[in-house]
Formats: sequence, structure tokens, C-alpha cells
Amino acid sequence: MLSGIFIERPRLAIVIAIVIALAGVIAIFAIPIAQFPDIVPPQVTLNASYPGADAEVVETTVAQPIEQQVNGIDNALYYQSASAADGSYILTVTFALGTDPDINTVNVQNRASLAIPQLPAEVSRNGLTIRKKSAALLQVIAFYSPNSTYDAVYLSNYATINVIDPLARIKGVGQATLFGPLDYSLRVWLDPDRLTELNLTPNDVIAAVQSQNIQAALGRIGAAPHATGGIRRHRSARQSRWLGDPHKGRGAGGNERKIAGPLQPVQRRAGRGDRHLSDPRIQCRRGSAPSA
Repeated sequence: MLSGIFIERPRLAIVIAIVIALAGVIAIFAIPIAQFPDIVPPQVTLNASYPGADAEVVETTVAQPIEQQVNGIDNALYYQSASAADGSYILTVTFALGTDPDINTVNVQNRASLAIPQLPAEVSRNGLTIRKKSAALLQVIAFYSPNSTYDAVYLSNYATINVIDPLARIKGVGQATLFGPLDYSLRVWLDPDRLTELNLTPNDVIAAVQSQNIQAALGRIGAAPHATGGIRRHRSARQSRWLGDPHKGRGAGGNERKIAGPLQPVQRRAGRGDRHLSDPRIQCRRGSAPSA
């Protein structure tokens, strides 16, 4: 029998085993990644946000219109969606093995675009984020300050600016996500009784804030047509009333500056505004130290 040949000739068996081992090592570096078999079905995620809405409102106004349009996509195996109390919505579509993730993403995007006219204005303004991803989680990295020198907001912004984008550019990385990003936003506290006395609604306050948060391009100084002769310098002019800049939102000494215009009576009599985290309920810690 064939096994008897290797038993009677141990040197031949050792040589063949070494050759097979060397061939396997060479194959690891020579075989392209695309030739490895797919063991995890490709997925496409759709994210939406409806600020101020609870889970039931998100389910009725966001989830149902989107899922009615997305249902029935080619090669889709099953759907999984979640509506959270913070106004966020995520839909995960799992496709069959062997399908092209890019084609799957395009199909989901085309179907989701049909539901945009049915969504609330706030959701349409924030947009729908559609990405392909793998169900396998590669790695989780925690940033923390051992001596508590930096707080969670600093660590979150550091990871967003210096870490997320370089990680996403690495070959083979489908998506790099920061869990619980601590983003800043303008938070306005309203007094319902004062709003009633002033005959105002929350929409009036929102419109007043939006009217103050603008960056308008006013053109160029010294641009053509102009009188001939002489040397003219071209400079751009810009009018900025951007509430996102902390230096424009505060006066000397760090005191809150009164905003002129339609927001001024609201700020003085109907409520107050401050610059705070968009979602203060998010907390990330590693042991007892804040982290991101």
C-alpha cells in the first residue's frame, strides 16, 4: 500500500513533508486576498437621525417609510432595524454570500432615496448615511488618559481628528467608527410659560437661531469691472455670524454674549442658550478614567 512506502522510507516522508510545509508558507504570501472564501454575508447599514424624537415617533415617521421602500431588494436575506430613544435609527440589510457589496450599497441607496420625500424635514436635512460593512468586528481601541489629564470630550475630539480617518484609509478596513462621539451643539432651554405670554412657538426660536447661524460670502473688493489705471488688490469679503465658534459666542472675560437680532428677546425673556454636548447621556470609561 501507499502508506507502506513512507513507513519503509522515512527520509522520503520527511522530505515530502518539508516541501508541503514550504509550499504552504509561500502560498500564504502569494495567494490574493480575493481568493479566500467568503464566510460572512455582506451587510449594508442605513443610519438616520431625528433629533428630539422618541423611539415610537422614529418608528412611525422614519422606519416605516424607509423599510417599505427597501423591502424586496435583490439578494437580500433578512433585515434588522432599531429605533432608539435618542432619535437615531439604523437599518442593517444582510445579503447572500458572493454578492458584490458595492452593488448592494447602490441598490439600498436607490431604494432609500424613494422614501426621502416621505421623511420629516429634520431627517431629510441631516441626510441618510448608507455604508457597506462586515458583520465581523476586527478590533476595538480605547483612548484614555492615565493621569486624568484630559477629559472625555478632548479624547473624543482627538480620536475624531487624528485617528478615525487614518484608520479608514488602511487597506482592508471597511469602516472605522467612534462609539458615542461627543459632538458639540447649541442647546436652548425654553420656558413654556414665557413662550405663551410672548405668543411664540419652538419653531419661532429654531428659525431665529438658524437666521443667526450663517456664513455669507459678500463678494470681492476691487474685482472687475473697475476703473483702469493703478494697482488694485483683490480681497474677499465675508460676513460671519456662526454660532459654532466659541470666540464669537462669548465676549471679553469669557462671559456669554447677547445675540443680536430675533434671538435676543428670546434669550433674555423666554429662555437661555449654551454650548454643550449634543447628547450628554453618552459616557465612555475605561475603569475609572474617562475614555473614547
